[in-house]
Amino acid sequence: MAHLVAVNRSDCRTDPKVDIGGGELRAGYGLVSDSHAGLGEREVSLVALESIEAANRQYGIEAGPGSFADNLTTQGIDLLTLKLGDRLRVGVTLLEVVQIGKTLDASHTYNFHGVSILPKYGIFCNILEGGYVNKGDVIEVVKSESSNS
Repeated sequence: MAHLVAVNRSDCRTDPKVDIGGGELRAGYGLVSDSHAGLGEREVSLVALESIEAANRQYGIEAGPGSFADNLTTQGIDLLTLKLGDRLRVGVTLLEVVQIGKTLDASHTYNFHGVSILPKYGIFCNILEGGYVNKGDVIEVVKSESSNS
């Protein structure tokens, strides 16, 4: 079952994020108290723990949740199969995928010891329904209202 393994925030946009265990996702804003909140439609970033672990093996680093500036670290869901407009129910919240990956030359493409996985393995969502999320919350892909099936 897909679930949330960490909720991560930072005080400064250039700092790695740290796991705070839970937090409020506010629609139209982002993760309350995070340095990236309120900066646009890419309200929260998600990275799979599996991608972090693969980077650790490939590059010989010891990254963890938040090391790549991810707000939400997931496990058990293949984020790379999602498409723009797909929706995720994370605990009580509802997110919508608005960007997949990030260009390498984009400002604030955070790296950990010279490694950046957001361009290839990160996704960005806006928050349609806010609320509190916590480590362990279930993650489900839900059909949008415009879906025909």
